[in-house]
Amino acid sequence: MQTTTTTTHLTTAETRARVVGPDQGEHLWFLRNSMHIKADAGTTGGAYGLVQSLVAPKFSPPLHVQDLEDEAFYVLEGNFTFLCGGERIAAGPGSYVFIPRGLPHSFINEDDTPGRLLTIITPGGGERFFADGGRPAEGDGLPPEGPPDIEALHRAAAAHGSRIIGPPMTPADTVASTS
Repeated sequence: MQTTTTTTHLTTAETRARVVGPDQGEHLWFLRNSMHIKADAGTTGGAYGLVQSLVAPKFSPPLHVQDLEDEAFYVLEGNFTFLCGGERIAAGPGSYVFIPRGLPHSFINEDDTPGRLLTIITPGGGERFFADGGRPAEGDGLPPEGPPDIEALHRAAAAHGSRIIGPPMTPADTVASTS
């Protein structure tokens, strides 16, 4: 199989500094999370996407795989368990978790309070999944509880080179419960 490397060059307009302040960026509600897309492929010359998330207590996304991007998480607040290719990893504030493309993964916010994550998606583009699978935020804080639109989630995932392959994690899936 032959691979092709593509180099993306920034235009003159994209070589200026760009600042996105607190609570700025495209504000979305995705599943039970409030997200701000701080940078996307369009603002980084395709290099990466950067998303800051407020994650609901005990929330977990469905088990999924990104086939086109690597994903990295930096825990700003809260205690999370990541499931990465069958391995459970505890991650608290200041922890960094890298998930290469093709590796099935999920996470759960272990706390009874919201947690905060910074997510880097490389190359950029996959951050649009959150916009396509979510909706514009209707206010500050977390979205109201409600059942997810699973079919819409599958469509958005397919459009962005991702696959949903299993259910969300539960508290029984955590590192503490497996030791």
